[in-house]
Amino acid sequence: MKSLLYLALASTAFTQPLDLGSRWELFVDEYLVAKKDGLALKLHEPVRREIVLTTDQPWEGITCGYFSAIQDGKKVRLYYRGSAGGSDHSDAQVTCFVESEDGIHFTRPKLGLIEAGGTKDNNVIWRGVESHNFAPFLDANPNAKPTERYKALGGVKQPGKNWHQGETPGGLYAFASPNGIHWKKMKDTPVITKGAFDSQNLAFWDVTRNRYASYSRIFSNKVRAIQSSTSTDFLAWSDGVPHRYAEGVPAEHFYTSATVPCPTAPHLFLSFPKRFATSRVKVKGHIGGPGVSDAVFMSSRDGVMWDRPFLEAWERPGPDIDNWTERSNMTACGIYDSGDGEWSLYISEHYRHPDHRIRRLTVRKQGFASMHADAKGGSFTTKPITFTGAKLLLNSSTSAVGLIQIEALDESGAVLAKSAEIFGDEFEANVLDVSKIAGKTIQLRVTMKDADIYALRFAE
Repeated sequence: MKSLLYLALASTAFTQPLDLGSRWELFVDEYLVAKKDGLALKLHEPVRREIVLTTDQPWEGITCGYFSAIQDGKKVRLYYRGSAGGSDHSDAQVTCFVESEDGIHFTRPKLGLIEAGGTKDNNVIWRGVESHNFAPFLDANPNAKPTERYKALGGVKQPGKNWHQGETPGGLYAFASPNGIHWKKMKDTPVITKGAFDSQNLAFWDVTRNRYASYSRIFSNKVRAIQSSTSTDFLAWSDGVPHRYAEGVPAEHFYTSATVPCPTAPHLFLSFPKRFATSRVKVKGHIGGPGVSDAVFMSSRDGVMWDRPFLEAWERPGPDIDNWTERSNMTACGIYDSGDGEWSLYISEHYRHPDHRIRRLTVRKQGFASMHADAKGGSFTTKPITFTGAKLLLNSSTSAVGLIQIEALDESGAVLAKSAEIFGDEFEANVLDVSKIAGKTIQLRVTMKDADIYALRFAE
């Protein structure tokens, strides 16, 4: 009786298979999973690496912030606010940038563009109130003009009653640059005006949907939150749509979002919000006031509904007491492919301390989370899928005694193809020949023991 019920459910489910094409799918959520037994999604914390920058120059300061990491060819650049404190509306705020050939050793180019800190011999590319949260990106739009290869959003709402709700003048201005150094406003008036914006408000070209996407600060029931907007030309933007979460997910203060398309799977958005516990005090007498923070991880497949299977921290403040003061532990926006199966991200430390700084973090390529099996083992079955390609690739790892085995099933549950026992640690292991079943609707049944699967892909 149970088998008949399973076949009936499987037959119904097969009417609407997921078309994976030949794209990578990451196990940061249960998008692919129909059922599982003995397995669970597992969040993987980043590895803390070196300090790559201390903001100790006269034009920088203890309240530098809102870092953006941009990979342009072999170089990686960090853009950030130079600020020693004061009003969000101060014209003395500047935007700085540093660059590196390896993502570790950064230098400040002496640009000679704008006087700050008593000199033009600095790395400042913009000065003014827009520098409070100036957030650049490298435009992946194939139709972008050469003179607008880089773009950015920056700006704040003016003070006044209900500014948190976006009811005062001001907002986000659109900027463009041919080289990331020489910038101009694309329009004399703000292009996004409905929001609070007192944070990093970022944007990027969504290659999957052929449009720009922005993620900006709002307040929802007095809680710091995130909204998304879209545009086809970077000037006319849709009204913001607040993020949505599954029932039971708590409303937490998200100070920033650090949202990016996944480098190998741009249809999937990854986000690393700085979570702010506003009333907690760990270090009494700190000049910045109350609040402690950490970084969390979440993902989305449409930019509006966000999956948070992991409510725990992705990156904790750690034993360094200066990371337990307000507004530290802010993940920079951007992922740098540092090679050898490793991705680099950056996080700020010691906010409002004399040695405010940026640390590099590393994660396994595509390895933010995984489908995980302990020593007892277990299995999962995917939803019905279609694909393009002749082989199945896995990004996975096992222990010396661990294993992964994969079967491709037809609608009746019959095995169409079966892999050998898979063990080892590889980023693109060719684990199953599916050339004879290409074009068919299948399910994958995966048996695992002491192993992790981070991502899979069908390929030619």
